[in-house]
Amino acid sequence: MAPGAALFLAFLIVQRLSELVIAKRNTRALLERGAREVAPGHYPLIVAMHSAWIAALLWWGHDAQIRWEWLVVFAALQGLRIWILASLGRRWTTRIIVLDEPLVLRGPYRWLRHPNYVLVIAEIAVAPLVLGLGWVALVFSALNAVVLTIRIQAEDGALRPRSAARQ
Repeated sequence: MAPGAALFLAFLIVQRLSELVIAKRNTRALLERGAREVAPGHYPLIVAMHSAWIAALLWWGHDAQIRWEWLVVFAALQGLRIWILASLGRRWTTRIIVLDEPLVLRGPYRWLRHPNYVLVIAEIAVAPLVLGLGWVALVFSALNAVVLTIRIQAEDGALRPRSAARQ
């Protein structure tokens, strides 16, 4: 395994696993506060797609040379990730959890309805490019588009009554 690729892939895996721990903790706390999960049926599809994406990166990218220009783009995306997580705080989760509180409208949520999905779209494309795997970026970007179409429709449907109330 190429040292640069190994470090990059290890970072990606540790990051994603850490986020799952945070998401599980936040989900549990939100549900305890009276929130409810909406449209959980598509969640296994999201997990499967992201797991397959990481597996593809490991399988075909383990011995790749790092493309430094794409690594810089990926690093910049991590700044957006931190901003999103900080803006949502304990309301950030990987599931659609609806809480009877006003929507978060700070940070990138002031300008974008779904900044986390913009980030995920970018990362699904950019991480493979860091490893020179353009075809992986294309395949998983297409799969991600299908999954996000389902996800965003479900989330918008759950939030629509609350969004209309704030206008």
